[in-house]
Amino acid sequence: MRAEYLKYIPENAIAQIQHLLAVDNLIIKVKRERKTRHGDYRKFANGAHQITVNSNLNPYRFLITLLHEVAHYKAYKIYGLLIKPHGKEWKQTFQHLMLPFLRPDIFPLELLPILAKHFKNPKASSDTDTQLALALKQFNEPNNKSFVFELSLGQSFKLYNGRVFKKGNKLRKRYECVEINTGKIYLFNPNAEVDVLE
Repeated sequence: MRAEYLKYIPENAIAQIQHLLAVDNLIIKVKRERKTRHGDYRKFANGAHQITVNSNLNPYRFLITLLHEVAHYKAYKIYGLLIKPHGKEWKQTFQHLMLPFLRPDIFPLELLPILAKHFKNPKASSDTDTQLALALKQFNEPNNKSFVFELSLGQSFKLYNGRVFKKGNKLRKRYECVEINTGKIYLFNPNAEVDVLE
């Protein structure tokens, strides 16, 4: 029986992924959307390994996320559990896993140079790469959401949980935003997706 997660990735990546993931004790589950992560990797006490990926991701982001989590699994198997989760061992493993997938029959041509640039030094989250996040967003189902970096200074926006903020100045990497109800300042990733309020 074909694994459920295969229907979420580009068709031309399926055979390669099946070969890569033909591993004992590796469970891959597709989950409903989680607001704080696209996927995760866990090692259980019984020796099993589990990867989860959100079902709401477009096929390209799903594949990148799946490989991101497989890189955790492979890096820990090769280097042991004492490495940093997104340290040099993970980065090298992720680059090695991703390289064979960076082809025009898997990813659209306009994404390939952006992905190539990103994978010179992959980040802990593809969301922290503004150019990549914006490029991947065009393949999402329309949701009328905007990225924080696209908003004007002082513009109000709402999160999925109903909390309302006003966009402030950019620090080094993140934006200071004031929560309207409490006056507290929070730092927002430029690629956080929000509902703009008029």
